[in-house]
Amino acid sequence: MPEIVLRKRAVIVEEIFHEGGPVSTVPLKRGAILSVIHNPFAGRYVEEIASFMEELKPLGVDMAGALLAALGGKAADVEGYGKGAIVGAAGELEHGALWHVPGGYAMREILGDAKAIVPSAKKLGGPGTRLDVPVTHINASYVRSHFDAMEVGLADGPKADELLLVLVMTTGARIHARVGGLAAKDVKGLDGLR
Repeated sequence: MPEIVLRKRAVIVEEIFHEGGPVSTVPLKRGAILSVIHNPFAGRYVEEIASFMEELKPLGVDMAGALLAALGGKAADVEGYGKGAIVGAAGELEHGALWHVPGGYAMREILGDAKAIVPSAKKLGGPGTRLDVPVTHINASYVRSHFDAMEVGLADGPKADELLLVLVMTTGARIHARVGGLAAKDVKGLDGLR
């Protein structure tokens, strides 16, 4: 199995106090961790790639733990999450799909029994490509106040033979959420939807 070759990592944390409305005393924190790794399948078609997900699991857990620490270290403070991948030009979109299991389950493991599916985005692109990573509530995908996204990217990655892997976590709803729907306080958390 190919080994993980990590070139660089970046952690981004935003604190949002307002979006033009009242200033919140407790800012919304939105954080992302990005890892750029060598894509072992770049430049050629390989039929069996799914086993590489197993190799990516420790990286996912490490990234999720580092992102949680950057957001203050308390799993109970995290209310939203998402994941994504940017595949360098010598790869294929399916290589980004390898991040679904390792990225999603890593955050669920670190956060403790989160129920909702971890939303995802992936695309092909080169250095400087930006990706909007979708975010939903960790226990119920229908919590409208937590529908969000975080734009991420790095100036020097991914190179053609690389993958840029992303995890995103947030500490709450959009700062001025007020469009109704299922409220976070009313989540039953039984099926990941409501």
